[in-house]
Amino acid sequence: MTKNRRRSKSAIQKKTQLRRHKRSIFLVSTVVLLLTVVVFAKSVTLQAQNKEYTKRTAELQSQIDEEKQRTEEISALKEYITSDEYVKEIAEDRLGLVNPNEIIFRPAE
Repeated sequence: MTKNRRRSKSAIQKKTQLRRHKRSIFLVSTVVLLLTVVVFAKSVTLQAQNKEYTKRTAELQSQIDEEKQRTEEISALKEYITSDEYVKEIAEDRLGLVNPNEIIFRPAE
């Protein structure tokens, strides 16, 4: 009888160990599955955020290009304003001044 008891105890211990092993495998699998779901969800969120950042970067680059062009226009205008040609044009338009060798024709009234 002792052999039968040993076998039955041994069989019971093996069944218990097998149940524990299955339970631990189930728990580990569940944790791995949950981690996979969390990582996938975060990945989707990060991809959406990356698209927004890419779009924003393109918009900002466009603004930078516009401002560079505007800066060039302002520099050109600054050079023109400091030139003699601009001074002469303003003197003729606003003050009515002319060069000494110019003749002014006015329409008859």
